[in-house]
Order: sequence, then structure tokens, then C-alpha cells
Amino acid sequence: MTAGRPAVVWGMVAGHAAAAGRRVSVADACAVAVGCAQVTGAWVTVSGGGRPDFAVCATDPAGERLAELQLTLGEGPCHDVLASAAPVLAADLGDEDSGRRWPGFAASAGRLGAGAVFAFPLSVGAIRAGVMGLYRGSPGPLPGTQLGDALILADAATLLLVAGLRHDGDGATAAADGLLNGQSPDLALHRAEIDQATGMLTMQLGTGIAEAFARLRAYAYVNDRRLADVASDLVGRRLRLDRDPGGNDAP
Repeated sequence: MTAGRPAVVWGMVAGHAAAAGRRVSVADACAVAVGCAQVTGAWVTVSGGGRPDFAVCATDPAGERLAELQLTLGEGPCHDVLASAAPVLAADLGDEDSGRRWPGFAASAGRLGAGAVFAFPLSVGAIRAGVMGLYRGSPGPLPGTQLGDALILADAATLLLVAGLRHDGDGATAAADGLLNGQSPDLALHRAEIDQATGMLTMQLGTGIAEAFARLRAYAYVNDRRLADVASDLVGRRLRLDRDPGGNDAP
């Protein structure tokens, strides 16, 4: 990596935002990462504050699904990044190591068309703000130059994300800013519905937030449904979960 490369990459992020006629945001770093790292897609998730992780931007539907899949399963490269605060580079999701580390995620990610996933921590000191995830349709490592650019863009995403979270300490400001700065309104809606559904479950099941969210994830996984779709059904009162996890959850 040359000494001036960070400035070049930051210029690409700013240029991407300017071309869209908006101020620079984490969504621009996410989009630029796809070209710089020569991958198929990317996403950024926010974490912290004792709340579940959620995606604030994704460059394509498969990237959004890969982010949500790790939230549903509770496993995957992004989860390992949050635990280790170090990059996790899964160059081949079809190999034995990936299958052993993330049995559910590796198989499901392959069905979504991902052959490799590269996850980078978004952290400043002790603050772990989230993760930038990249995926490629075919297996193979990130060459040195592409890896270097991905690290620069993860730093850029960290600064932009922390600036967005500074106002209230959770994900609300980042989600709201995203509606104005190129991030998908659907992602903000999904996040709101998941939060609302989890809150409803605490009342229905008489449990705390963590257990209610675990039940929501478990139902989505067992029934092979998207977490966002299950949350929407709960909020719309088209679905009700029993107190007993072994009971027959009613549609």
C-alpha cells in the first residue's frame, strides 16, 4: 500500500457521494469497497448498546440476506469479528474449516451464491461499532492490494458510522441518516419491525429482551424464513408465538 493510497480511497468515497448529490455516508464506503476489493457485494452492520446487530447498508439483496442470515443463526464471520476485533477472511465457504466453524451459515451462504466472505471490524479503541462484510461469488483470497483497500474502507466506514451514532448512542440516528444518504429505507423498516416484534414478544412470553429475540431468531431459523418477514408478521398480528418453545406457534 502506498503512503498516498488512503487519500485516494477517501477521495473515491467522497466522489461517490458527490455523484449522487448527497453528503458522504457509510453507504458510500460500502459501495466503493465492492469495486476496490473486486468483490460481488458488501454490507455494514451496526452493533452495541445491548441491542441486536442490524444492517445500515447493503449493496445488493444477497449482501443484505447474508448480513441477516448471520443475525438469525448467531454464527458467521461477522460474529467472529465482533468477538475477536480482528478481520475474519473466509476465502472458501465450501471448505472443511468453514463448514466446521459455521455449519449453518456456510451452507446457507453457498445457496445465496457466496463463495467467500471477508469481514472487518469497525472499531475505535474499545468501541466496537459494527462490521463491514464483503462477499464474492467464487472462492479465493483477497490479494494484498485489495485487502489493503478493504482495510482503508473499513476505517472510513468506522469514522462515518461513529459520527452517525454519536448523537444518541444506539442505531436510531444512523438509520435515520441513512434514509437521507443513500441507504435503503427497507433496512430501516426491517430494523424497526424487528425491534417492535421483540418488544411484543417480551409481553407475550413474559421474558426479557434477550430471550424474546432468541425465540424470534429460532422461529425464523426452524421455519426457514427471513427474520424481517417473521417480525413483520408478528407486528401485523398474523403470527403469535407460544410461551412454550415446544408448542405449536399459531399463524
